[in-house]
This record gives sequence, structure tokens and C-alpha cells, in this order.
Amino acid sequence: MRLKFKKFLRWLYPGMGVKRWAALATLAMLAFIFGLILLFGRGLVRWLYALLVPAPGYALLIGGLLLAGGVAGTALGIQRFLNSLIKGVAPEALGQAGEVIYAQRVLSRGPSVVALGGGTGLSVLLRGLKEHTSNITAVVSVMDTGGSSGRLRREMEILPPGDIRNCIIALADDESRIAALFQHRFREGSFNGHSLGNLVIAGLQERTGRFDLAIAEMSHILNIRGQVLPATLEQVDLIAEMEDGEFVRGEEEIARDARKIKKIFLSKRPVRPYEQILEEISQAEVIVLGPGSLFTSIIPNLLVEDVAQEIERASATKFYIVNLMTQPGETDGFTAGDHLRVLGEYIDISKLDYIVINSQPVPEPLLRQYEADHAVPVVNDLEPMDLDLGPEGSKPKLKPKPKVITADLLEIVELEGKPTVKHNSKRLAELIMEEVRERSQRPRAITKRRIL
Repeated sequence: MRLKFKKFLRWLYPGMGVKRWAALATLAMLAFIFGLILLFGRGLVRWLYALLVPAPGYALLIGGLLLAGGVAGTALGIQRFLNSLIKGVAPEALGQAGEVIYAQRVLSRGPSVVALGGGTGLSVLLRGLKEHTSNITAVVSVMDTGGSSGRLRREMEILPPGDIRNCIIALADDESRIAALFQHRFREGSFNGHSLGNLVIAGLQERTGRFDLAIAEMSHILNIRGQVLPATLEQVDLIAEMEDGEFVRGEEEIARDARKIKKIFLSKRPVRPYEQILEEISQAEVIVLGPGSLFTSIIPNLLVEDVAQEIERASATKFYIVNLMTQPGETDGFTAGDHLRVLGEYIDISKLDYIVINSQPVPEPLLRQYEADHAVPVVNDLEPMDLDLGPEGSKPKLKPKPKVITADLLEIVELEGKPTVKHNSKRLAELIMEEVRERSQRPRAITKRRIL
């Protein structure tokens, strides 16, 4: 009941283009009634009053009931009329007209956001952002070598579709139903281990002949809010130089290696970015890095030619979302400052506006579960005034820019049969949008005071 009422209230949101027409219909009905009174005179009013009001004390009660009944009847009639119309034109949208109009009219006016990353972290962010804007571009790293994606990459010579699939599903209108279908993994035969979504993308590439067209087709089929783009269309691997000087090739192999990573780079240079990415970054109002694996999801996007430089030049409000937990084999023992130090080797972090860090503690039982897997919460060692990373081992300090934001952003979800900590999609997106709104209002307020 509460869900139905919430859906009904969505018709009243600003920008829906519904209230004005409801007001016009009401005024037109009032004009019709007033016209009847003028045509038939006061006699009609007296006759109706005598008919409907048996005693003077009933006037208020009957008048209120008629008024409420008229409003409810008008609303119900309009709703049923729209449903009949939708049933004939687009039956799949029946019962979701408010959602469709909200997405088309309100979300289309939201800020343009470019989010860069990969893995599950990026899809968590997108899930929250799509409730605020449909002008979303997800730039996804395509260098995975493990699991179903790695197998398809080797067997069909296509780019790994797994992270792309997760982002498309996260941006889908009906995410729960789509996820249940496209995240399904086969358990037997030659398809064992493959997800249905990965196979659909592989099939679409075979049909269209291009990976980007396959992504566009699947995005269209699922009616996503925004677009998902691969960082590059070139087949390329990640290579990590370890602290001992040895090199490890492949995203999965790097993640499995327990040695400390000294530097990460691509198997060939230069790697051309997908043609649309640089334009989207330059025109974005908001750019978000993370959350996601630092070495294997975020930095790989920055290694693609001109991407980091375009982010630095962009006038957008820029965020870096620090991970909740350290990642075994990649960021063991890393603090927030350590994440920034490493990130600073690939992009000028002074160009960022906000560093977002979770301040909500992990519950003790879950903490022990993560410690058994050699993962701990990322410690916030950033002081609130100046950001000066200094040499390794020194305590980072914060300058006026970028600004550190701490908030309770933790959510516990069931993943593969066990509780797992994730960023709360809703709270993270709301935090980003609130900072963007406040930032966009400051210059206007200053300009107004100067004019006055």
C-alpha cells in the first residue's frame, strides 16, 4: 500500500508536467459548473440544495463528501484513462507510467555524471546515481582475465563483458528482475560458470560485429538510465611491477599475488580511449573515481591515453570514493592516505574536489570474518585542513582542496551466501548530489550579492 502511494506521489514531483494539466482540468470543470449555474439560474441551485440537503446541518458534511468524491473520481478517471491508453500503445509500461514519465522528464534534467571504475564498486555507485539523473556515463575497465569474462576473452577473442554487464544491470529500470535473469550462472555443461548476461553480450557482438554496438544493443533492450562505455576497444592486459622487481601480467593474476605492487601499467602503449569518452569527460558536470579496486579497476582507466589529463582539465566537480576495506593482494594495510599517494602517481589529485571516506564502523562479527581473509577497514588518516601527502610513512594533511567528507556509508548485503560490506548506494549518491547542489549554488549567490 505504501509503495502504491509513493508511486502516486511521484506524479506530483516538480518537472513531471502533470500538475499544470490537472489544475487546468479542475479549472475547466469549475468553469463548466459555473456555466450551468449562469445558464439555468438560481433556481437550479435551490433545487439541488433542496434535493441533497435534507436539513441545514447536513450542508457541510454532504458538501465535503461531494468535494472529496469529485476529486477522487476525477483522479481515478484520469488514471484509468491513461492506463487504457498505455495498454494499447505500450503494454509493458502498464502500471509504471509515473516511473516512465519521471525518468524521461525529471531525471533527464539531472547533472551529467561520468563515473570511472570497474568491478562491483562501480555498479554500487550507479545504482544510487540513477535515482537522481539519467545523464550518466559509466566508463568501465575492460582488462579482466578471470572467471567467465576471462574465458570468453580467450575463447571468442572479445573484450571481457563481466564488469560491463554489472553496470548495465545496475542502470536498468527494473533492476531486480533483470539481475535475477542476467546474473544467472550456468552450473553444467560447456556453459558451466558463465553468466547469462555475459553470453548475451558475446552473442550480440557476434551479431553486430563490434563490442561497443553489443553494449549499446543490450543497453537499449534493458532500457537503462544512462550509458555504459568501455575504456578502450583494444585488447590489452594489466602488468604489475612488484616490490621485488618481478612482473606479473593479467588482472586476475595480479589480484592473486600476495606481493606488494610497486607500479601498474598496460601491456602496450599508447592505448587509445573509446572515441566518446574524452568528450563525455570534458562536458561532465560531475566526475567520480571509485569505489573499486585501486590497482585493477580505477587506475587502469587512467592509463588509457589522455583520460587522466582530460579529467584534470575538466571543469566538473570531481570525487574520489575511498574503499571501505583493504583488498588482499592489492592494498594490504593501506590507509586513505596510502590510496591517495598511489592514485597521485597516475593523476594530479590536487585537481580533485572531494575525497569521500566512510566513518561507520564495521560490526565486530563481520570484522572478524574479514580479518580471516586478511582485509581490514580503510583507516582515515587525513587531517581536515591541508592535504600534503609528503613522503611515505608521514601523516597526510589536507589543503582547502580537495575537501575530505566523512559519512556513514556502510551497508551489509548477502553475497554468495555470506554477509558482505558495501557502500550504501542511496546514501553515497545523495551525498554526491548534495555536495554538487551546494557547490553550484555558491557562485550564483556571490554574483547576486554583487549585482545588488
